[in-house]
Amino acid sequence: MRTRLLPLLIVLMAGVLLALGFPLAVSVAAAQQQRVVVDRIDDTVRFAALAQFVTDQGTAPDERRSTLQEQLDRYHDTYGIRAGVFYRSGDAMARAPRDWYLPTEGEGRGAFQEALTGRRSQDPPQVWPWQRGERLVVASPVVRDGDVVAVVFTDSPTDQLRSRVLRGWLLIAAGESAAMLLAVGAAFRLTGWVLRPVRILDAATHDIATGRMNSRVAAASGPPELRRLARSFNEMADNVEEVLEQQRAFVADASHQLRNPLAALLLRIELLALELPEGNAEVASVRTEGKRLARVLDDLLDLALAEHASAELRLTDIGELTAERLTAWRPLADEKGVRLSSRAAAVTAWVDPVALSSALDAVIDNALKFTPQGEEVTVATASQGNTSTIVVADRGPGLTDEELSRIGDRFWRSGHHQNVKGSGLGLSISRALLAAGGGSIAYAHHEPHGLKVTLTVPRQRPEDA
Repeated sequence: MRTRLLPLLIVLMAGVLLALGFPLAVSVAAAQQQRVVVDRIDDTVRFAALAQFVTDQGTAPDERRSTLQEQLDRYHDTYGIRAGVFYRSGDAMARAPRDWYLPTEGEGRGAFQEALTGRRSQDPPQVWPWQRGERLVVASPVVRDGDVVAVVFTDSPTDQLRSRVLRGWLLIAAGESAAMLLAVGAAFRLTGWVLRPVRILDAATHDIATGRMNSRVAAASGPPELRRLARSFNEMADNVEEVLEQQRAFVADASHQLRNPLAALLLRIELLALELPEGNAEVASVRTEGKRLARVLDDLLDLALAEHASAELRLTDIGELTAERLTAWRPLADEKGVRLSSRAAAVTAWVDPVALSSALDAVIDNALKFTPQGEEVTVATASQGNTSTIVVADRGPGLTDEELSRIGDRFWRSGHHQNVKGSGLGLSISRALLAAGGGSIAYAHHEPHGLKVTLTVPRQRPEDA
């Protein structure tokens, strides 16, 4: 979620900074140019004061015109600015450099014509840093007896102006970059503050979904709405755990309480059987159903205990544990005529040895139960990444894709195996035992026929162990 929220915040902040930066950059450029224009206007006013008393056009040079020419020459030599005083006709009263002429077109000519109307240049076009060779022209009228008799004209290079504008823009860019970095840091902190409760809530939801019902959310940070959501989640989890606990307790109590009446009933059936002829079919059927019911009650009690008990994890050599369980099951395999082979490597994992042994027993029992005489059941251990696996593969009839999706459900049995001894709870118990220690169980086809069961357990100690 952070990867989606952060770009949105960064784009919004960048838009705000750009919206502020562009007007500020234009304002800096305008302020720098205005300062130059004011300086040039002051210079033109001074030259206009000198030119006001110069004799008319066509007369011989006098001392005042010489003084004006001397000031213009010194001004040009010092600042590199071309300056001159021109009569209304465009002829020069004085100018520096001496070979410079009044522009006949463009901005310069427009400024000259404006000055002839008695107005000074106040707002010349803006000069931008990328406009190399651009010049700044300012013109002021020379007024005598209320009439404009000449125009003071300056033509300035803009290198220094463009440099000052560029430096101002660089300062603005540096300031906005620093502000952007601060904003990104603040956005990281803000999104972390907002999303941290969401991540904790997601982790707690995953824990509960995978069977760790004691997971809760510490509602200590984040926005008030998320804190209220965390408290509501904890209340919901408490209620769900309480309901599940009541269900487990009911199943365990019902299984335990029914065992005594069932045992008494089976005993009475045996007593009644003594009064009936030996080999009575009805008595044998009642005995079989009674024993099946006893197995179902025992498995229900085991399932309730498996779902309720917590795992005692420790580092275990599952290769050695698998070899031990195979030794225990080999007599039954030999009795059924099934080959029980092993490829158990020395692999370690963090498991509850008792729980893993019980789960492995249920899987091996299931494999031997459905594997015909003369076929083989193989058990192999391996490790990959952060997990270790025990794979039990048989050569039985296998299951269809639809049946494969349902295997492990409580009380579910394939329609082809209804006559095989069992309650349909063994694999459910195995799944509950493995899930308590952070493990899992998976089922797949074993080519060309048969079922492959994979028990997966963690190689590293789970954080919540």
